Amino acid sequence: MTNSQVTFAKNIGFRKELNRRVDQYFTTNNLQPRDNPAMYFKTAVIIAWTLAAWGIILFGPPSIAIKVLGCVALGIGVAGFGMSIGHDANHGGYSSSPLVNRVVGFTYDIIGVSSFLWKFRHNQLHHVYTNLEGYDNEIEGDGVVRMSPHTEHQSHHRFQHFWIWFIYPFIPFYWYTRDVQRFIFNEDYQGHALPPRQPLDYLMFWGGRLIGFTFFIGIPFAVGYSPLEIGIGLSIAYMTYGVIVCEIFMLAHVLESVDFPKPNPETNQVEDEWAIFQLKTTADFAPRNPILNWYVGGLNYQAIHHLFPQVCHIHYPQLAPIVSEVCEEFGVNYVVYPTFAEAIASNYRWIRLMAVGGQAA
Repeated sequence: MTNSQVTFAKNIGFRKELNRRVDQYFTTNNLQPRDNPAMYFKTAVIIAWTLAAWGIILFGPPSIAIKVLGCVALGIGVAGFGMSIGHDANHGGYSSSPLVNRVVGFTYDIIGVSSFLWKFRHNQLHHVYTNLEGYDNEIEGDGVVRMSPHTEHQSHHRFQHFWIWFIYPFIPFYWYTRDVQRFIFNEDYQGHALPPRQPLDYLMFWGGRLIGFTFFIGIPFAVGYSPLEIGIGLSIAYMTYGVIVCEIFMLAHVLESVDFPKPNPETNQVEDEWAIFQLKTTADFAPRNPILNWYVGGLNYQAIHHLFPQVCHIHYPQLAPIVSEVCEEFGVNYVVYPTFAEAIASNYRWIRLMAVGGQAA
């Protein structure tokens, strides 16, 4: 990492009390933070959904409408696997076994996202320095989209609140090509150098792409689909996946009610202790929506996830009241949008504010 290190203010006891009560919850209820049967069941369901959609596309009735719906269903399955299964595994929150986490996390490489690169930019940059420009690569947007009020406003940002919705479907293709480029040429993230790669990292990166190519392109071609048909079908599936995962991410960190802080320019320190900083830069949404809770892998409990990334998301609904209680005692604001629609509306208003060059209040 070549950028200067950001530090956080001295702990005031908030994080310590949070951890104590969460540990107490698991002990009292005789529960494990990981290796949850409900998580294994969810994994089986999403795998079955994804393979069923893939099978219908390849071997189902020769109806264009059914094929298209199958591709959409495949995209929903891939997005669900990425958000619910691979996400927990690459955080170390799926199992207490590092080997199991690595094997399950390898699914990211199969669907076209490098688990090696993702763990660096997401776990080490985004999760530690959430919404800090120059550190959190996931709000940088490669200059295309302006998400932070500290990002220089450019003319093409002016109408981003209109055209951004048409960008989301193509993001998975960008991730795929950009990861290959970054992996081959060892490119950093905004001055943050990549960690050293081991032989297994190379094997997983290229092996995942080979398996993904075989699954999504090789087998369809072998059973008689033309390159054009494969290209159209793959595009529908991955564009569906892109719309879902991009919007879900936006609803956690790119909203009116979260902060985009800047460290003190003299000390390079954030004024809050780390756990409070996380709650200021992250929001939860639609906590009472059971379908969303199940499908997005607890990403609607993003604040809980940022505080306890190595805890399986199955537990987040039960941890949220504990966090809320401690926040109230310490006078910390815990941002929760009651519904999915309210979070989307807030995200739209913020993106629109950034489009016209607005600054954070």
